[in-house]
Amino acid sequence: MVHDQKIGRIMILTGLSGSGKTTALNALEDAGFFCIDNLPVLLLPKFLALRDEANPEVNKLGLVMDMRERQFINHFPQVFKQLRSENYDLKIIFFEASDEALVKRFSETRRPHPLAADGSLLEGIRREKQLMEPVREASDEIIDTTRLNVHQLRELIEKKFIDPVAAREMSIELMSFGFKHGLPSEADIVMDVRFLPNPYYLDELRDLDGNHKAVIRYVLSDVEAARFVDELTALLGGLIPLYKREGKSYLTIAIGCTGGQHRSVTVVNELAARLGRQVDNLSVRHRELSGRHLAS
Repeated sequence: MVHDQKIGRIMILTGLSGSGKTTALNALEDAGFFCIDNLPVLLLPKFLALRDEANPEVNKLGLVMDMRERQFINHFPQVFKQLRSENYDLKIIFFEASDEALVKRFSETRRPHPLAADGSLLEGIRREKQLMEPVREASDEIIDTTRLNVHQLRELIEKKFIDPVAAREMSIELMSFGFKHGLPSEADIVMDVRFLPNPYYLDELRDLDGNHKAVIRYVLSDVEAARFVDELTALLGGLIPLYKREGKSYLTIAIGCTGGQHRSVTVVNELAARLGRQVDNLSVRHRELSGRHLAS
């Protein structure tokens, strides 16, 4: 049976406990979404039917649904299969983070993990990851908040799901990072600049970062560095329109060096200066130079 398109947008925020769902829900609420935290999954079809009949002007919904409801995993597949068949504009966003990040967040907030009652916190986190894997696989979008603080997560939600300009124009983020701290899971394109001369080995540059003029001069004065930046600028200038044509709304280009302090920062800043003359909606994030506060 074919159904007409239902009214409004429905954003289902799910994922691991402590991964930032509440922060994301607050961002949606501030943007005018009607939001509910911890809605039992079996109530969702009834809630939507009541909304459709009695209050259709509530056309933007943000709902958090997760393992706090013990039957969530059991009923999730059938409920969401039903809603998709009824042609709701439904988007499922799965939030996750590393075990280490989640342990730190729960230790800082001293809130109980829903699956840690009979064991350790780490065991509860790993158990939840295992149980939530089918939900993760069924999600439309996966957001790793391991290295995001509250403000960065809110900004990400606003850019990806709220800002009407960003919804029409692809947002491009240039990110510097350090390979020793792990690959950024959100990256669409990753470039390795560890072949460039490393300021870390110069005493006068070691404690500076890639925003400093002395480091910039050192890195970009290298012939290979200059040629690399020229060629990468040309490559990205050709690729970005192709990603736009495919309807991609968010493109993350990650540039990595060893520690994420010197070479990658300088290269990202130089790319931003060049690409900024060609594209709109361009932002820069230096992951290893950002604040260390984790999303809650």
